[in-house]
Amino acid sequence: MNIQQIRNATLVLTYANKTFLIDPMLADQGTYPPFPNSVRQDQPNPLVPLPVPVTQLLNVDAVILTHLHLDHFDETAKELLDKDIKLFVQNEADKAEVKKAGFTNIEVLTEQTKFAGIQLIKTKGEHGRGEILKLTGEVCGIVFKHEDEKTLYVAGDTVWYEGVKENLSAHQPDVIVVNGGDNQFLEGGSLVMGKEDILHVHQFAPKATIISVHMEAVNHWTLSRAELKQFAIKHEITDKLLIPEDGETYSF
Repeated sequence: MNIQQIRNATLVLTYANKTFLIDPMLADQGTYPPFPNSVRQDQPNPLVPLPVPVTQLLNVDAVILTHLHLDHFDETAKELLDKDIKLFVQNEADKAEVKKAGFTNIEVLTEQTKFAGIQLIKTKGEHGRGEILKLTGEVCGIVFKHEDEKTLYVAGDTVWYEGVKENLSAHQPDVIVVNGGDNQFLEGGSLVMGKEDILHVHQFAPKATIISVHMEAVNHWTLSRAELKQFAIKHEITDKLLIPEDGETYSF
């Protein structure tokens, strides 16, 4: 498989000879207002440009949306993606919303989804802890399985909690993509994984390679790549934790 970090949670994944675009936020730098009640209120989103021409991201076999927040499926993606493209969503509510945007080939992920011989297994996640979950809503991750590939777990917008442990136990992934920017509002705590969460993932799945994405691209991030790299050195996990720059690709 090839995994290319594009920006924020946007990935291009080539897996068993099929190419997936995951959580496309495709707008030019500075297109949208800052997320409110959070840091960097003077910096519109996205904070950084796409590392490749947007046209390179449109010729894919399928799109996967873990949920519909702006930084995972934005207005530019709705405009630019072919309305007939195969598009996977987490539930019927998201399917209805995506259908309103004009898309016609939408499928709700389950634990039994198949696409071109690839297993796409919807996994649970929690987009924060406690009261903030009423605001953040339902999210999912995805496990990819194929006889010719290593098992990949894209965790999505989740913190470390019992459900992630269950996902790791059930699927024993070789490669794990976590959204690791520790994004937060001024109140309510972490919305996605921070450095301690990522360490828990490693400790629970010590043989897996972890890739941390969703970093430094929208205004409410609080964990930088540099800080996470220093944390990895301190905890001696640099051989198991990859922290890509935008545009960087890994092959497994």
